[in-house]
Amino acid sequence: MPAPPPESAATARAAIQAALGQISGALPGSIVIRRTRCGKPGCACNADPPSPHGPYIQWTRTVNGKTVTRTLTQAQYDTYAPWFANARQLRALAAELEALCLAEMTRSEGWAKTTPGTSAPARTHLIRAPKQPEPPKTPGDQPA
Repeated sequence: MPAPPPESAATARAAIQAALGQISGALPGSIVIRRTRCGKPGCACNADPPSPHGPYIQWTRTVNGKTVTRTLTQAQYDTYAPWFANARQLRALAAELEALCLAEMTRSEGWAKTTPGTSAPARTHLIRAPKQPEPPKTPGDQPA
């Protein structure tokens, strides 16, 4: 029968569970906001200073082993940006829970050490709110 977890481990698990309960939605993949140049000689994107085309908001993820990219509108990006941040937080919380349980098992079983590379990650992400991606800036957003 394993020894009961120390109070700090139980508190850490409770904090992870509470953080998991705050996640309302999550989307996999990553967001890239790009501005491009077309290469046409007379286009403003090649002027000095250049005024590239865009912004183009691209969502990239893997589906059945293939990379899938979809261009999002500004409204779609504004709606779903928190879900992309939530997915990053969800992955970090899962890794933290796994490392915590591994440390508890190692302690409980009396093993001298865990497998290298399986130490618990820092707990700083539970203290601060998840980082939200910055919305793209368009030329009309410049302050007057």
